[in-house]
Amino acid sequence: MFIHNETINVDESINEKWLTWMHDVNIPAILETGKFISIKLCHVLVEEDMGGITYAVQYTAANKTDLQQFLAEESYKFKEAEMRLFSGKFGTFATQLKVISEISK
Repeated sequence: MFIHNETINVDESINEKWLTWMHDVNIPAILETGKFISIKLCHVLVEEDMGGITYAVQYTAANKTDLQQFLAEESYKFKEAEMRLFSGKFGTFATQLKVISEISK
């Protein structure tokens, strides 16, 4: 499995609107692309010096091809929508991860 992880710091003034958009619009639309098997939205439990509220969104793909295709062909649409709605009110960075093992109880 492969994970595309986005860490996003959201200005408190748009936090509720951003969360609603993520739950009701963005995450369902990304799942509809068929490239991911699950998406986790996590609250990062660290207070940033810059303020705001930080989240990690983990998009899990079954294989590297699905992840690469999404990033190359579709991700820009979702980034553009987020910029249009929340421009100047959030900062983000992304990393891609390959799952080596997963241990569950």
